[in-house]
Amino acid sequence: MKVILMADIKGVGKKDQIINASDGYARNYLFPKKLAVEANNENLAKLKSKNESKAFKKETELNEAKMVADKLQKIIVKIHVKAGENGKIFGGVTAKEVSEALSKEHSINIDKKKILLGETIKNLGTFTVDVKLYEGVVAKLKIHVMES
Repeated sequence: MKVILMADIKGVGKKDQIINASDGYARNYLFPKKLAVEANNENLAKLKSKNESKAFKKETELNEAKMVADKLQKIIVKIHVKAGENGKIFGGVTAKEVSEALSKEHSINIDKKKILLGETIKNLGTFTVDVKLYEGVVAKLKIHVMES
């Protein structure tokens, strides 16, 4: 019997996958626990429309990420800090501070976890960091750290 899985089942398959299951396994285990539904025309049509909407949503998010990446390539985020001699910063510039400055100056909200600094910036100057916006979309962001 062909069934559509409604959840991931270890050793059987992933969610929204169509599998062949024995009649007894399907009727006595999968259906009562709502882990699967029969793969009839109605359920197959629902699955197809669900997959199409997922693909459309993913494509929309990818396009938005590319647009944000283009914006980030063109801007320079300025961060004012207190510094001592030789351009050494008291403390350091973290991804959180970069995210807040980006939000204030340019009204672009990016989660601090997506800004890949590597390590805290501890000197004055201009730095280029990667910003992972979406799967496969990484933008270069210029940060100018200056003394206030």
